[in-house]
Amino acid sequence: MMGNNGWTWMLPRWNGRCLSLVLAVLCVLMLGNAAVADGPEVLFREGFRQLDHWQPLLFPKISQHSEYAAVLLDGEPVLRMESKGSASALVHKQEFNVYDFPRLAWRWRVEKVYAKGDATRKGGDDFPARIYVMFAYDPATAGFMDKVKYEAARLLYGEYPPQSSLNYIWANRATESGIVVNPYTERAMMVVMAAGGAQVGAWQTCEVDVVGDYRRAFGRQPPARARIAVMNDSDDTGEQSVSYISYIEVSARPFGGADQQ
Repeated sequence: MMGNNGWTWMLPRWNGRCLSLVLAVLCVLMLGNAAVADGPEVLFREGFRQLDHWQPLLFPKISQHSEYAAVLLDGEPVLRMESKGSASALVHKQEFNVYDFPRLAWRWRVEKVYAKGDATRKGGDDFPARIYVMFAYDPATAGFMDKVKYEAARLLYGEYPPQSSLNYIWANRATESGIVVNPYTERAMMVVMAAGGAQVGAWQTCEVDVVGDYRRAFGRQPPARARIAVMNDSDDTGEQSVSYISYIEVSARPFGGADQQ
């Protein structure tokens, strides 16, 4: 066994000052390597000073598109979303791994909910604000029928649609809560974050565990790769509303750390 000086035979016989300097440099290098290995805590924080990181998502059968703009509200940059019997979305360009960055946080506000909105019906599937987490389709893990469907969709739209999605919604009815299956597809699960008109006009701060929510909604582990999208749509109800988002953050931070602005 090595004694207390067991490592000294591996070092040159320098004086104490030189040895201390070498050890200090080694410590700095080790800490630097550890920081690189751990990676960033925050992958991205979108503050909506511009929309350079976003691209529009249009739906072929819907001619009226929702309007999105980076504006100032009370002197602060925000995303303004307006729908007038319309539907379209914005998709963030950066893909991320939900296991590395499971925490999603944001701050939003709506000016009106949709009177005819109903999360359980196709005719009411409109929300003044929703944030999607869209999980990427992986051909390597898909079954035969899924491969046929997704290849057909890729030929039609130019890319694969999501394998599944979580929709974090500001629901229209105060009675709506929990997780709701989207009336159009079981591949989209809607998580009610706010509901009804009681909080209209007030900022709400939210944070969620994407991986945990996916497990609860679908009963299985999520695909690793995902992207964020936002939307205000009213094509089913034909109504009009304006909503805002002040930031969206994707990170590996411990939960309970959402900014209170």
